[in-house]
Amino acid sequence: MKYNQMGRTGLYVSEICLGTMTFGGNADAGMWKAIGALEQPIVNEIVGAALAAGVNFFDTADVYSFGESERRLGQALKDLGAPRKDVVIATKVYGNMGPGPNDRGASRGHIMDSVQASLERLQTDHIDLYQIHATDPVTPIEETLRALDDLTRQGLVRYVGVSNWTAWRIAKALGISERKGYARFETLQAYYSIAGRDLERELVPMLTEEKLGLMVWSPLAGGLLSGKFGPGSAAPNNARRASFDFPPVEKDRAWACVAAMREIGDARGASVARVALAWLLAKPAVMSVIIGAKTLEQLDDNLAAADLSLSPEEIARLDAVSALPPEYPGWMLAMQAAARVPAPFVKKG
Repeated sequence: MKYNQMGRTGLYVSEICLGTMTFGGNADAGMWKAIGALEQPIVNEIVGAALAAGVNFFDTADVYSFGESERRLGQALKDLGAPRKDVVIATKVYGNMGPGPNDRGASRGHIMDSVQASLERLQTDHIDLYQIHATDPVTPIEETLRALDDLTRQGLVRYVGVSNWTAWRIAKALGISERKGYARFETLQAYYSIAGRDLERELVPMLTEEKLGLMVWSPLAGGLLSGKFGPGSAAPNNARRASFDFPPVEKDRAWACVAAMREIGDARGASVARVALAWLLAKPAVMSVIIGAKTLEQLDDNLAAADLSLSPEEIARLDAVSALPPEYPGWMLAMQAAARVPAPFVKKG
């Protein structure tokens, strides 16, 4: 297992992060039932196998199965006797956790209430990475940042991050944090897959410039890139996409990617899913790829992506088949910057 620096911090996290969205769903949990309903015994097995493979990074959220995911992750780490200093626990706040008007969002009130509840469910005295799960169109960014800074000063949270924000909004938050001396966002958790490369337009350049770590969610596009799907095929009954068709994907481009990955995988003795994950792990901006699993077999196959090193030719082929269509202002910027490619300047005459 390879370990990467978490943004610009001194903390190192495994390049594969175990996502826990499959932990704890039940018959009354709506979409969480479709995503996963793993009980504590299998949760312990999956967390144990991940730890044995060198995973030290675990991501959850309070809204996953309305707290059950956090609860089962915390119990698994306790049951397995994992030393607290050896694991990095990331969780998130924002989602709807009750019927009241203040049971959601990124307000100071909701953050302060939610962090205590998450700590109790996780059975820990601190959260390593506390992330704002979504954009709150009501709460001022400065209010959110001040609350997060207070949590870091209290020692309840060690680092803070964000998920599903636009590049301009993150840049604005970084400016406020620098000006006010607040703890700043060190990570972004965002959707990225070979079939969904939109974040390369604005977010990746911003992350690279500001040295934020990128955590990738849904690297297999909700299972679409697992190898079980193809043109005209019906979704397997036990697949998440059969009842929860998310995230949105341009299917024709996805099928072209799957076909190319299948050829590479067949030649390398690897699954389509493993090739898809290996392609992401090869991207310089990616700090950690979040994988979720319902079975140990699925977990083992995904973990094996850490040992699959694609050749430059294979990466170039996959880059080409998955390339984003030109979009303004990107194509204009590239054209105008062509004459400014760094090179020695020689004055003539």
